Amino acid sequence: MAKVALVTGGSRGIGFGIAEALAAEKWDLVINGVREESAVAEALAKLRAYGVKVGYARGDVGSREGRESILAATRAFTGGKSINLLVNNAGVAPKVRADLLETSEESYDYVVNTNLRGVFFLTQAFARDMVAAKKADASFAAYIINITSISATVVSINRGEYCIAKAGLSMLSQLFAARLGADGIPVYEVRPGVIKTDMTAGVTEKYDKLIAGGLCVQPRWGFPTDIGKSVAALARGDFPFSTGQVVMVDGGLTMPRL
Repeated sequence: MAKVALVTGGSRGIGFGIAEALAAEKWDLVINGVREESAVAEALAKLRAYGVKVGYARGDVGSREGRESILAATRAFTGGKSINLLVNNAGVAPKVRADLLETSEESYDYVVNTNLRGVFFLTQAFARDMVAAKKADASFAAYIINITSISATVVSINRGEYCIAKAGLSMLSQLFAARLGADGIPVYEVRPGVIKTDMTAGVTEKYDKLIAGGLCVQPRWGFPTDIGKSVAALARGDFPFSTGQVVMVDGGLTMPRL
């Protein structure tokens, strides 16, 4: 049976980079997003061109109804069987970058519900399926990979709610790694740096200057393909004794330097 991965937020940006890297390694895919399937048809077609099966699970990770829709669509795709890989990538940025003293409750809830609360309960649901599948067949391979951000530790006072959510997601990764370790299900965290996507399009000029000025050890933007390659390596099972670990994909941005 083919390996099946669910990639949340997988139709564009980092999520599509991850999906494409997995498709290249012959993973069948369920792509999650909030848009109509017709709006992501081009992305799905590109993935199917790799010769793999690709389904679409529309739903907002941040809502219970959305998560139930994702679960239902994914189980329909697999015929009721557990997926082998969950990649929690979907995330949102604050609609308005506001100073910490001006952050609204509405913005906080919007970001945290999607980037942290929703990930917790989606992971919980799929982890239950993985544990059951592993108990039924010890050879069943399952992995969970959470895409966080350097914002888990790097402070940005004009988007505090985003930093808090990513820091929480980092702890979520360790919690599930500890809980699922005895079940033989590794959990990893991939922590991107400054990645060129639609989410960073509005701050391109800012980061162009910072990167030119030495922000990163490797003097360039990161790309979705950089994240995809890291996820694909983890999903191959190349790091079987490293559950709970963080893979930095930031070009050396967070490396302490003098």
